[in-house]
Amino acid sequence: MPSLPRRATVTASVGGVPIGFGHPVVVQSMTNTDTADVAATVRQVAALALAGSELVRVTVNNEDAARAVPEIVDRLDRLGTPVPVIGDFHYNGHLLLARHPACARALAKYRINPGNVGGKRRDENFRAIIDIALAHDKPVRIGVNWGSLDQDLLTVMMDENARLDEPLDARDVTMEAMVESALRSAALAEAAGMPHDRILLSAKVSGVQDLVDVYRALAARCE
Repeated sequence: MPSLPRRATVTASVGGVPIGFGHPVVVQSMTNTDTADVAATVRQVAALALAGSELVRVTVNNEDAARAVPEIVDRLDRLGTPVPVIGDFHYNGHLLLARHPACARALAKYRINPGNVGGKRRDENFRAIIDIALAHDKPVRIGVNWGSLDQDLLTVMMDENARLDEPLDARDVTMEAMVESALRSAALAEAAGMPHDRILLSAKVSGVQDLVDVYRALAARCE
């Protein structure tokens, strides 16, 4: 295949796996098991790693899942499959990470969705996760999701757009809100002390062309 040009970016390390310019594109998959089911989750993580997934993400959505994570990582190590395991958090991530420091230590990266980190105390809860990531020397992924976008931000941007002489299409405003949410959250993380090269940004949209457009807009405004 022809060599494709890569955009220059900073490099982030996730459990020893480099991500960014100058390194091969990394495959990350996600389990669909109940994370609290240690045996089933270990089997699936190992199978994904064997299939070529260099990183595997698991849902950490409750106390049982948080308690299971250290054992999952330990069993994978003993199996000779030390694939970095990423924790996917929603709403209560700041509480689970604080209550379960062994989980916080075992995970290779924390995935935060800025649209659902705790309602009215969103920034405070987001900062709490960043503080824990700093304490355990972990990178974070700020993953903005079309289906759970920060509604306060979207409402403000929609209102501002409506006042324009030539308003943009609602789709375009939503796309811009996704980019703005990711960049604002990254700036908030850096203000809390998170190093620039420990922040990964991502966006999730159902439509493929919409996804391409969001990433192009995001790529133009960050590293």
